[in-house]
Amino acid sequence: MSRSRLDKGAAGEEIAVKFLKNLGYEILHRNLRLSHLEIDIICRDEQQLVFVEVKHALGDKFGHPATWIDQRKQEKLRRAAEIYIDKYGASGIDIRFDAITIQSGTVEHYKGAF
Repeated sequence: MSRSRLDKGAAGEEIAVKFLKNLGYEILHRNLRLSHLEIDIICRDEQQLVFVEVKHALGDKFGHPATWIDQRKQEKLRRAAEIYIDKYGASGIDIRFDAITIQSGTVEHYKGAF
């Protein structure tokens, strides 16, 4: 992955973390690697454990970033969440998968995205 793509991803995740904190979410982990999988942000929204995928686009050349979270990516996130729950003893806790997109400076939050 190119350096500029990594920098764009990190910038998007920083925007997403600030956005979630402003909503009162407690950030637990960022860029957590579990085996060969990664979860951008893991946080708590009241009593729910939330796994957040962040997509950041500088423009609209490749469409809306929400469309980039395809079925394959969703399945990877579900597997990563299962590993997380086993590793951190989080079974029995309500979970949710959210997406945050940043496009041309606009932040959109999709609760329960998939």
